[in-house]
Amino acid sequence: MKNLVSILIAAFCMQLVVAQKPNSKFGGVQIGTITYSYRSMPDQTLEGILNYTLQSGISSVELMGGAVEQYAGIPADRNAVRQWRTSVSMNKFKEIKKMFKDKGVKINILKLGESRWSDEEIDYAFQVCKTLGAKGISMEISEDAAKRMTSFADKHKLYVIFHNHGQPGNPDFSFDKVLAHGPRLMLNFDAGHYFGATGQNPCDLVKRLHNRIVSIHVKDKTGPQATPKDTNRPFGEGQTPVVEMLRLIKKEKWPIECDIELEYDIPQGSDAVKEVAKCVAYCRAAL
Repeated sequence: MKNLVSILIAAFCMQLVVAQKPNSKFGGVQIGTITYSYRSMPDQTLEGILNYTLQSGISSVELMGGAVEQYAGIPADRNAVRQWRTSVSMNKFKEIKKMFKDKGVKINILKLGESRWSDEEIDYAFQVCKTLGAKGISMEISEDAAKRMTSFADKHKLYVIFHNHGQPGNPDFSFDKVLAHGPRLMLNFDAGHYFGATGQNPCDLVKRLHNRIVSIHVKDKTGPQATPKDTNRPFGEGQTPVVEMLRLIKKEKWPIECDIELEYDIPQGSDAVKEVAKCVAYCRAAL
């Protein structure tokens, strides 16, 4: 498997040189990334993040809202932020959609907004989401957030896409309780965090809740009984059944996007762009 991955990485990087636009859909499965993966890179402007995405060969993203709002001119004064969000024109956000589309990168999800925001700010987050052409906004999972957000999801006819960390390791936690609060409440299922916290095969949950999963954060982690436990590892070096999960989605033809989230330590001499490209090649080999 390692030799095959090495060959595919080389071929993939060569393909990037000649390709005008990226294509990271393999075997019918869309491989993307959350742009949080590039947090260690020097250029954190929106243009820089798009460039890193292209260098990694990625054609679909969960886009972090910070760079989006900076591009649109969010004020540095925190006291002025709420007023800005509730009055800003959508013109800059239209520019962002065109910028990404012209380069062949689909904005699948926008990570912007929190359940504690005012009604007007939440409406703004959905407005931006719609302008960018995304399916919905993502945020941390909780029942309180589900209760707060479901009416906004229905109002704007977009998804609220909940992301888990280690919550499934709590015996009182339930994905079903969260999803029961509304039909437009969906999951941004972090398979690595799920496995790291529970030791359970994420494929079982994907099979059961696939119609409520918009995207999966793909990472490789050790399990709760390992030493060290619940630890991010380079793809292929952890215990998370990444290949099994990708092949399951391919076999069933579920429209679930699989977004790489780079959280393992970057080796000396490498960087986030190179490591994301390695992760893409690993996923391509699996598919």
